[in-house]
Amino acid sequence: MGQVLVTGATGGIGTALVRALVKAGHQVTAIGRDVGRLDVPAIEADLAAPGTLAAAVGELRDVQALVHCAGISPIAAVADAGPETWERTLVRLTLPALRRSRGHVVFVNASPGMTGVARWSAFVGSKAALRELADSLREEEEPHGVRVTTVYPAATATELLREVRTTFGRPYDPERCIRPETLAEMIVWALAAPADAYACELSVVPAPR
Repeated sequence: MGQVLVTGATGGIGTALVRALVKAGHQVTAIGRDVGRLDVPAIEADLAAPGTLAAAVGELRDVQALVHCAGISPIAAVADAGPETWERTLVRLTLPALRRSRGHVVFVNASPGMTGVARWSAFVGSKAALRELADSLREEEEPHGVRVTTVYPAATATELLREVRTTFGRPYDPERCIRPETLAEMIVWALAAPADAYACELSVVPAPR
């Protein structure tokens, strides 16, 4: 496989995914804010400044897959939240290369079946928009051979989930969550789909304890 771009590569899921992809023999380019500590080629970028991606990403011509793990989880009312365009920007920049390779785009979304949550409107709304973006992109790029998969992971043992649950006053038990390494392996599995079929949606939940 050619280059696999991983956004949010310094987060819990992203870091685990970079390691799993390298272990599986893929070439990985990490995209994030603190990528210096990763032992792979990297593009330093900030979610808040999508325009800075254009020059760096434009130089990558062999892109086989793009996996979006980047995300923030603001807890605020609608009036206090702003729109994000980073996912749309990066997908657009990499589409020429993905079309050439008949590649694969993977969006890591939120828990399966998530609906409205008070004080979490920006996060929940963005994930609903991300689902619609993925579904539309799948239809648009099907003639070009580009695959689009949305992964819906339930509670995953990351620092971000701990912070969110603490803010909401809910318990956080990592032993009852999905390990980031496990979720990473399932994303690698999705990318390794055969030529005649692939998973366009993948819901991942913790196994019964």
